[in-house]
Amino acid sequence: MTEAAPTSVPADPLAELATPEAQRLAARMAQDAFGKVFRLTLEADDAGRAGGVAALHAALANWVAAGEGEQGPALRLAMLLSGLDQWGMAYSRAFGLAALPGLTELVGALRTGLDERAEARFLAQFDALAAAEENAIDFKIELRRAIHLALWHGALAADSRDEALRLAGELGSTLLAVARDMPVFGWRLVADALAHIQIQCLAHGLAGEGIGREATEALFAALARELPEAVRDAVMAHAAQAVVGWRQANRPH
Repeated sequence: MTEAAPTSVPADPLAELATPEAQRLAARMAQDAFGKVFRLTLEADDAGRAGGVAALHAALANWVAAGEGEQGPALRLAMLLSGLDQWGMAYSRAFGLAALPGLTELVGALRTGLDERAEARFLAQFDALAAAEENAIDFKIELRRAIHLALWHGALAADSRDEALRLAGELGSTLLAVARDMPVFGWRLVADALAHIQIQCLAHGLAGEGIGREATEALFAALARELPEAVRDAVMAHAAQAVVGWRQANRPH
C-alpha cells in the first residue's frame, strides 16, 4: 500500500496573533539577520561584530515590541529565534561551521532582558510553533523556501564537483526530512523548492551545464528515488503545474 500525499489543509490557529504577512516578514527578517551575522562573523573584528550585532538586536527588538497584546510580541520573538536557529543549523550542517559567534550573540541579546512572565509567554509560543505543522505555516513556508534555495545556490557556487554534489545531497536530505516530519504540508514544501529551482533555471539560465547541472539532476533523481511513490507523484505534479503557471505568466505578449 503506497503512502498518499494528504490534501486537506488545516487552518493556522496562530494567524490571529500574527497575520500571514507578518509571518512572512518574520521569516525574511530572520534570513536577513542571519546573513548579516554570518558576514560579521567572517569579516569583522570583535568590536565590529559587537556593533553590528547591537544594531541588529535593536531593529529586531523594535519589531518584536510592535506585536499586539501580550502574546503578539512573544510569537514574533519565537518566530525570529526559530528562524535564526534553523538557518544556523542548515549552514552548520552544509558548510561544516563549528561556531557562529555573531549568531550566538544575537540570539542571547534577544533573550536577555525578558522578565519571568515575558519568558514564559515566549516559551509557550516557541512550543506552539512546533506543536502542529499548520501553526504559523506561512512563516514556515517562507523560511524553508529561502533555506532550500540558499543550499541549492551553494551547490551551484561550489568550487568542486564533490562539494556541489555534497551540498545537493544535504539539500535532498533536508527536503526528505521536511516531507517526513510534516505529513500535511511537507510535500508541498518539497514541490515548492523544486518548482522554484526550475523557475530559477528558466529565468536566469542557471544549472545549464557543468557541475551545477549535475548537482541539480542528482537532487531531482534522489528525491524521485527516495520519496514514497504517491508523495513523489504529488510533488512532481505540483511542481510541474507551478512551472507551467510561471511560463504562462511570463509569456511574451
